Amino acid sequence: MPAGFSWWRNGLPLLALALGLSACSSVPRGMLQPVAPAPGAARVDMLAATTRAPSSDPGVLFTGDRGEAVSFANIVVSIPRDREVGTIQFPRSSPGNSETDFTVTSATPVSKAHLADWFRSRNGRKRRVFVFVHGFNTPFDRAVFRFAQLAHDADANAAPVLFSWPSRGRLLDYSRDFDNASYSRSDLAYLLRVAASSPFVGEITILAHSMGSWPAVEAIRQLALEKGGVPKKIDNLILASPDLDIGVFRRQIEDMGPRRPRVTLFVAQHDRALQLSRFISRGATRLGGIDVTRDEYQQQLAGLSGVTVLDLSALNAGDRINHDLYAASPEAVRLIGDRLLQGQVITDSDLSSPLVAADALGSAASLLITAPIRVFDTATSR
Repeated sequence: MPAGFSWWRNGLPLLALALGLSACSSVPRGMLQPVAPAPGAARVDMLAATTRAPSSDPGVLFTGDRGEAVSFANIVVSIPRDREVGTIQFPRSSPGNSETDFTVTSATPVSKAHLADWFRSRNGRKRRVFVFVHGFNTPFDRAVFRFAQLAHDADANAAPVLFSWPSRGRLLDYSRDFDNASYSRSDLAYLLRVAASSPFVGEITILAHSMGSWPAVEAIRQLALEKGGVPKKIDNLILASPDLDIGVFRRQIEDMGPRRPRVTLFVAQHDRALQLSRFISRGATRLGGIDVTRDEYQQQLAGLSGVTVLDLSALNAGDRINHDLYAASPEAVRLIGDRLLQGQVITDSDLSSPLVAADALGSAASLLITAPIRVFDTATSR
């Protein structure tokens, strides 16, 4: 068999599926053109920070190319009533109908000089801040609506902050997206530094998805190296389907030192986007696609205190790619809102269904099996 043939044989079905889903899920351009809100519709008022180039189209706001500097905007998203948790009702034509679709009701630029003012509390209490970093193949409008859906469905009692790096929004631009994500990590570190320095901010939770995990972890690592530890207010890092090499991840966490946030990993063996990522890069299994029952992965994560792995392989939600389970699955969304955003650690007691004895699997006693989510505590693994 010719060298590399098996890669193509195994990867082409994944590529065909991804291309097919990408074609089927097309949405109109210009969805961010502001419209009047519908009576009774929910709203998410977010700060958006982005390293994308501004667009002259008011319905696009930012392109998939790099901007000359980081830009900020206050964006208010209207969410229609009577919808299922985990779903996004995209407009069929722009700018959409607030009665039935996700729409934007206002988008106001925020100058860098006034960035710190956005974090000011309106009621005098310190705010919990929820920062979201999107993944690969995500245009700006998709990032805005996905974060609005997640913040709303998680019932997050936190100030929502989107960090959007210049994803081209095209399936075959994987390498360019990775370069753009790397290009943006210092700007994300700046955003986190401003938030952590605010006297009006009490706690900061960061959720990064897919390729967005790379700039998120790198930004926190950068802050740790600058300050001799991660700022105390950054207390929780959630990596959903992280498109990371497991060895690189371990080194990044170790570089942060003992003053680092709690880390929760959402993984799924049936995540086809990460299978495709492995195929494209011809690399090892990505961190978000590991089988936590296998000894080789337990050993690579062993001893990392404060790191918990949640295995979502038994869940199915959204589409056949299974790459958005963190936001499309009601079970995962509930865990994010009820526990992680409250600064609490997930344990087996937070998950429904009886436990299966870990000893029956021959794995570490720290691996707790539930239906449909499994919990693995790396600090007590072998």
